[in-house]
Amino acid sequence: MIEFFDREGRETAFCRDGHSVYLWNGTPAAFIDDDQVFAYSGRFIGVAKDGWIWDENGGRLLFEFDAVGGPAKPKRQTKTAAGPRLANPARGVPDRMPTRPAPSPAWSGRTFADLI
Repeated sequence: MIEFFDREGRETAFCRDGHSVYLWNGTPAAFIDDDQVFAYSGRFIGVAKDGWIWDENGGRLLFEFDAVGGPAKPKRQTKTAAGPRLANPARGVPDRMPTRPAPSPAWSGRTFADLI
């Protein structure tokens, strides 16, 4: 299971199959197609690469434990058990990815939950 943490080191999301991303409580949040991340509505969220999920401007949203590069990662807070996965909704037609963003060395001003 891939666990994602936010800029505060809080558990935020997880992925068990490399494609479906769930909020920590088990709510389906997004899907990954190649390295592009989309909300289930089809809205483009950003890119998943090198252990990071970054937004459409390159700002870092979430990180895995072994993420490479990017801003300083905070100490992970005490972790709880992830919630049970709920059924994934139907996928909307994915938006076209805008010009691929360059990864920023900084955190995004938004949160992952703001974008889903």
